Amino acid sequence: MELKRNPMEESLKHILAVLLSLQLLLLLMTLPPTAESYAMALPGCNDTCGDVPIPYPFGIGPGCFMEGFELNCTMSNGSYRPFRENVEVLDISLSLGRGRIKNNVSSLCHINATEKEENSWEVSMVGMPYRFSNAFNKFTTIGCATIGYIFLKNEKYKYWSGCVSGCDNGESLTNGSCSGTGCCQTAIPKGINYYSVSLDNKINSSNVMTFSPCSYAFLVEANWFNFSTNYVTTDELSYKQVPVVVEMAFGNGTCETEKLNMATYVCVSDNSECVDSLSGPGYLCNCSKGYHGNPYLVKGCEDIDECADKDNYPCSGICNNTPGGFSCSCLPGQHGDPYLSGKCNPKQKRSLTVPLTLGISVGVVVLVLFIFGIYITRERRKLIQVKEEYFRQHGGWLLYEEIRSKQHLAFKIFTKEELEEATNNFDDKTILGRGGYGTVYKGTLKDDRVVAIKRSKVINESQTKEFGKEMLILSQINHKNVVKLLGCCLEVEVPMLVYEFVPNGTLFQFIHGNDNISHVSLETRLRIAHESAEALAYLHSSASPAIIHGDVKPSNILLDEHYMAKVSDFGASMLAPIDETQFVTLVQGTCGYLDPEYLQTSMLTDKSDVYSFGVVMLELITGKKAFCFTAPEEERSLSSNFISAMKENRLHEILNDQIVNEEEIELIKEVAELAMACLSIRGEERPTMKEVAEELDRLRKLKHHPWAHHNPEETKCLLEGSPNYDDPDYYSLDGR
Repeated sequence: MELKRNPMEESLKHILAVLLSLQLLLLLMTLPPTAESYAMALPGCNDTCGDVPIPYPFGIGPGCFMEGFELNCTMSNGSYRPFRENVEVLDISLSLGRGRIKNNVSSLCHINATEKEENSWEVSMVGMPYRFSNAFNKFTTIGCATIGYIFLKNEKYKYWSGCVSGCDNGESLTNGSCSGTGCCQTAIPKGINYYSVSLDNKINSSNVMTFSPCSYAFLVEANWFNFSTNYVTTDELSYKQVPVVVEMAFGNGTCETEKLNMATYVCVSDNSECVDSLSGPGYLCNCSKGYHGNPYLVKGCEDIDECADKDNYPCSGICNNTPGGFSCSCLPGQHGDPYLSGKCNPKQKRSLTVPLTLGISVGVVVLVLFIFGIYITRERRKLIQVKEEYFRQHGGWLLYEEIRSKQHLAFKIFTKEELEEATNNFDDKTILGRGGYGTVYKGTLKDDRVVAIKRSKVINESQTKEFGKEMLILSQINHKNVVKLLGCCLEVEVPMLVYEFVPNGTLFQFIHGNDNISHVSLETRLRIAHESAEALAYLHSSASPAIIHGDVKPSNILLDEHYMAKVSDFGASMLAPIDETQFVTLVQGTCGYLDPEYLQTSMLTDKSDVYSFGVVMLELITGKKAFCFTAPEEERSLSSNFISAMKENRLHEILNDQIVNEEEIELIKEVAELAMACLSIRGEERPTMKEVAEELDRLRKLKHHPWAHHNPEETKCLLEGSPNYDDPDYYSLDGR
């Protein structure tokens, strides 16, 4: 390490070779220099210089130090002091890994208005295992209208910093305050092994020079420095030295890597341990807990005899020293906790009351635990019995046997715990939607499949016994426009259904959310309507037995990643009845979509789905909701408003503006006529879902027909040739 005059301010006049091949370990300011009083030098080597301990790896004289840690003991000011070349070492502490050295102060003093005397320094420890402590040092500037610059670096990086101090006059200064007025301090980075200082004094007033003749910049130990106004008003600091904290570390890696090279590893004592340096790369050595001494010497860490410390005797009774620790015991005839002061007390004769009370207490505790165990066991059995009863009531055993017999059936009976785990115990954050019948949650199964789990509120008691059978039938539905039922949970009061997850929400959100429908083409609307109709036609005509959905509405039509329609939610579904005794007696469904005939007769038929689908078609072409409570009474029901508009020839008033144009108006009228047929009051006058799907398919193809794009008159002619659902002859014997 070298201390030089800074070439940035004047030519190199001379070099003061400075110090410290040394990792100096700072003695805590609260400890005297003699805190480590035991010998820690190599045999035959001096372990002190004056009143400063010299622990190995430092040493004085040949063979007494590690390479780079040589010191000399020199007379200075009437006493012997340790030096590294010409830099004085103030103290060393192995246990802390820090030390202090004396550092010069850079100064800039005004001799007169034109002449200055400058004295600046640089300190280098490059190539040595030492660095200036960033935790204990501060770069300090003193003076008025003064800027102090510091340039710092280590093996990898360079840094520049500065500190500005100023004052108007001597009266503005305050002892002990270093916050910019006459004195400024700033921190330095970690791992610095070189710094140089320069000053820029901006004084241009003889008045300021009168009370502030000099400016100073230096690195100093922060806890030692206390600002005095004399530092500004006199040249007291011009020839003063200040302490600086220096830290050391061995090697360039961590303890883990450095231990691999035993030839250079320096923690050689038994009962020593390696500690990674906090100030940069490298490591230090410490004695293990319960030991003290010098970890850099073979057998340098010795056991601490805690029992020999009479001032801080660790036991209340007898102390027994052990390697790395101690143990305590009470004196004969005493009992208590020997590790706590005053807790070893003479033993007293016990009366029968004590063991009797203890025995009764233990017996009561055991009895309570036994009763509690029985209670928990009974409650668990009750819970298992309740689950088994629900499973039986919902036809779970029949469903289970069918699944076992049909190995190809991709349907699973889930436990309640599996679905709770998939939804984080049905956390509200996983809710996809709520409805009158229940709540739908998004869940992730153990195999990472994402599913939708419907948790219904109630179940029709008349359907309970047949539920498992119906689940088996529904699980075999395989249509691209029907949401796949993957499984169910039957061990709860109201069964839960597990469906495939469809990512793009519902048709209701698509139509009514954020004005989406205004930007959707007629072609897309027809496609969604056709796909939904195909799904319902499949349920009515191709499923065995046929299935009536019972709650057809946009909220139950989902859109996948390609916006393909998928009919979902069979919560209100039922198998098509074989005879009249199987018709439902409790009307259920959604306001605005309910079949008027169903409301009067409580008989749910496939034509009930047709009516509800007609309302869905209206929503697609108008963008309006099926029922609006805030609208005038005559306009609340979309279907009633639509029928009135059709009869009064004002269809255009309720259509969505986005799809109304001269080229497609005839096609839109055809769609409206189809919806009108679906909304017939009498179910027998409505078309079947298969006929609706076929008609929508025809209209879609007509939309793509080249004549429809190039010849509007021809398009009108083609449309006029389509079926008229108001014609009673349309519903002939072969019309359904």
